[in-house]
Amino acid sequence: MTDPSIRFNDGAAYARMMGAWSHLAGDVFLDWLAPAPGLAWVDVGCGNGAFTELIVQRTAPREVQGVDPSDGQLAYARTRPGTKMATYHQGDAMALPFGDAAFDAAVMALVIFFVPEPARGVAEMARVTAPGGTVAAYAWDMEGGGFPLQPVMRELRAMGFAPTPPPNPDASRIDNLQKLWRDAGLVQIETRRVDVTRRFVDFADFWTASTSGSTVKPAIAAMTPAVRDELMARVRGHVTEHADGHVSYDAFANAVKGRVPG
Repeated sequence: MTDPSIRFNDGAAYARMMGAWSHLAGDVFLDWLAPAPGLAWVDVGCGNGAFTELIVQRTAPREVQGVDPSDGQLAYARTRPGTKMATYHQGDAMALPFGDAAFDAAVMALVIFFVPEPARGVAEMARVTAPGGTVAAYAWDMEGGGFPLQPVMRELRAMGFAPTPPPNPDASRIDNLQKLWRDAGLVQIETRRVDVTRRFVDFADFWTASTSGSTVKPAIAAMTPAVRDELMARVRGHVTEHADGHVSYDAFANAVKGRVPG
């Protein structure tokens, strides 16, 4: 499960805000995992199915199961043409609804800092993965400044607003990911940083995408037009504006992978 105060229930809004970022980072992550075809996968905290779709499209899986606590996110995931072979379940990352050693690979994409007890979530992924199987995750480096919404979050805080952070923002640090994987009994642990750049048509496109989700939308909706204009001007200073009018922003995540002994 995740903290209900920051649960993402609108799959379409989340896709607008984070879907493209998830695909960018997910592509790099899957290149790094280099999985064999024909595996059985579980996508823990699958949300609206953005990363689940990458698994289906890129890895020729035998089976894909997705788990998420949000009915709204799962409803959106089930509409994705690219994940028709996947089966989605409403469930808790800390109590996965599967038996032991049921999968060849368990992954958690952009989720670990939302799990109330990350160690329990990793232990559950290890439990449902067969000996020799892969347990892996990637997550924005929240404390290191890698979060794609960092410009908006930073300026909101500077202006006296307090957007709700994830319950465990430090879980995505490289050293903490390594410890979580070691404590779960996993072996052959490796980590890496995932750097991505997203291009937007213009600043308005960046602004709409970055403020459409529940992370910051309530705070911005409550602002007067003057305060909102000030926020926009401050955020604009964090993006790269190009001669043709498009803007880009760089984000980075930390990734970890390990194997179940045996």
